[in-house]
Amino acid sequence: MKRPNGLVIAIDGPAGAGKSTVAKLVAKRLGYLYVDTGAMYRAVALKALRLGMDIGDPVTMAMLAQATDIQLLSQPDGSVRVMLDGEDVTEAIRTPEVSEAASIVSAHEGVREALVAEQRVLAESGGVVMEGRDVQTVVAPDAEVKVFLTASLEERARRRWQELRQRGTEIPYEQVLQELRERDERDQQRAIAPLRKAPDAVEIDTTHLSPEAVVEQIVALAQRCQHLSAKD
Repeated sequence: MKRPNGLVIAIDGPAGAGKSTVAKLVAKRLGYLYVDTGAMYRAVALKALRLGMDIGDPVTMAMLAQATDIQLLSQPDGSVRVMLDGEDVTEAIRTPEVSEAASIVSAHEGVREALVAEQRVLAESGGVVMEGRDVQTVVAPDAEVKVFLTASLEERARRRWQELRQRGTEIPYEQVLQELRERDERDQQRAIAPLRKAPDAVEIDTTHLSPEAVVEQIVALAQRCQHLSAKD
């Protein structure tokens, strides 16, 4: 399948596996649009928390997702600003509280239907690097390049702990470890679009790899795909 703007590169994996860092770098290398699908669920979760809504109510959350305007605005440096109903919430959606809420909100079928529809529109023409938890299995199962990033739980917790500290959030490492363990369980066992590796995805264990080393592997996969496509 040839798309006008290039390939769709789908990168999935659990929290802390390095998806965001790697996806941004790959998008920058290839001149593609970077799409953080998880940020969209975080934005809905943030709005629900601000409004004091019951994030466990699937009907209410589905209605909220449908009535919410979320935009991902590309920046010259390859990063993306997340706009929620016209407000820049790029930093606000990265708190531990929003992370936990997003994991619950994203399990609701109606929420996923609303946001997946928007994500598929973004992927239609190609030229995108999309990262999340169900991109290679649900959002873009026809993606030309599918990658599943993983890492040990301890390493993922260490990365998330360091990230939070850099943002000024002091939280015990053991708490981060436990929260990641619980989130993995929710993501993998949810009935709708659980976190899993697509049969035709390439799995990369990032535990002992630098982001740059992972980027090189993914760019090589993309270049190989482009080469094969050009021969058809």
